[in-house]
Amino acid sequence: MTTIELAQVLFTSALQPSDTLTSDRVRTVIDDRLCACGGDTALCAAFVAQEAGDHPEAFAARMRWALGAVTAAYPAYRLAA
Repeated sequence: MTTIELAQVLFTSALQPSDTLTSDRVRTVIDDRLCACGGDTALCAAFVAQEAGDHPEAFAARMRWALGAVTAAYPAYRLAA
């Protein structure tokens, strides 16, 4: 999976920037959320698109947060897009 796909999965989770974020917690939340989507990253992407339409004022900030959290939790993905 790419950094963007992982960030989309995290974006759709209930995890918040104000929560305690550790690499293990971010990876666990992504794994749990991906399982809830049946392993279908396209389904997670559809949820992201819906949220972007429903809450455009919050979309960019949450996606920046998700991308940063994924980059920190998965250092090997830093160059993947």
